[in-house]
Amino acid sequence: MSVRVQQRRLEDGSTVVELLDEDEVPVEVVAGFLRFLGARDCSPNTLVSYAYDLRHLWRFFESRGLSWERFGPPDAIALLEYLRSVPSRRPRRRMTLSVVTMDTEGPATKLAASTVNRILAAVSSFYEYAILAGLLERANPIEKRPDPALQRVADRHRPFMGRASRQRPVRRAVRVKTVQRVPRPLDDEQIQLLLAQLRGLRDRAILLLMLHGGLRPGEVLGLHLDDLAYGRRRVVVRHREDHPKGARSKSRQERIVDLHETETLATVSAYVMNERPSDADSRLVFLVGGRGTRRLEPLGYDGLVRMFSRACARAGIREPWVTPHALRHTHATRMWEGGMRELTLQKRLGHASPESTRLYTRVSDPAVVADYHRALDALGKPRKATP
Repeated sequence: MSVRVQQRRLEDGSTVVELLDEDEVPVEVVAGFLRFLGARDCSPNTLVSYAYDLRHLWRFFESRGLSWERFGPPDAIALLEYLRSVPSRRPRRRMTLSVVTMDTEGPATKLAASTVNRILAAVSSFYEYAILAGLLERANPIEKRPDPALQRVADRHRPFMGRASRQRPVRRAVRVKTVQRVPRPLDDEQIQLLLAQLRGLRDRAILLLMLHGGLRPGEVLGLHLDDLAYGRRRVVVRHREDHPKGARSKSRQERIVDLHETETLATVSAYVMNERPSDADSRLVFLVGGRGTRRLEPLGYDGLVRMFSRACARAGIREPWVTPHALRHTHATRMWEGGMRELTLQKRLGHASPESTRLYTRVSDPAVVADYHRALDALGKPRKATP
């Protein structure tokens, strides 16, 4: 049997993630790395992701007769070639053209370029740990080089401290070129169709918080009653890890999100006052209602996704890219097109890196549009006035 990932839930509710070798014995160096990540307070999902990424590395070792101690920079090139040929049978979430390969188990798609880069990043982090722990006395085999291009920022970023930065961006020497995808926001018609199919105040309040506030699904599910400030028209997004169904904020940066579109907090208030179970002891805002056996339970990811998918199906807008997170994309795109600066949009969305926010600047840049209009005017070309 090849190496595999095992998850075990302990009596105290914690989860242990292990990489097992062909003899079903935990790989000790990987176990130490995962314990290190756990000590850094990484989420269980992060541990699982690293374990599966390192499973690819260990399977590469099996195919080449290598060990983690002997893996060097020349082997990193062979690892890249190996990952580009590994079959994947996970269902695609995007409707895009995919390269199909064949193996003994039948047809499969190849790993996406972004997945390969993520695996290489995990391998690099693993070797950084090995060096830090004194288990390896040489340089990281996944070489990194300075990348001055990543220091460039758009004019609309305007950092408070000018353009000075202590960060020195680097890029891995071994990586795959990826497609810089443009986010796909919902248009006004799709939004109205979706909202018209919601069957309760709770569901409408959840979607409006993501649409008008840019909250992530986990952030909405983790809201407590005292996080709502109706008078100041804002919500406080706090980092918590005690949700009974595992919902949590992706970011560790707590933030305040202003909500000046009156419909949002009015809907949340109407839900809390009229629809939320009045006999609930939980401080979480969004609970399961009705008369079923799950009544009073906190709403989890599965329930939110199920509700969203059914509403999309009824509205006739169900597509692979239309997910709850698409509402956050829609909010960010609207804010950018409305003139919000990158730095303020980054703070509103809770992004740790400007690179995450810069994704939305590719949708529509007013500066590009203005130059395009000036060019048309100079050429004497007629153009339709912007509404």
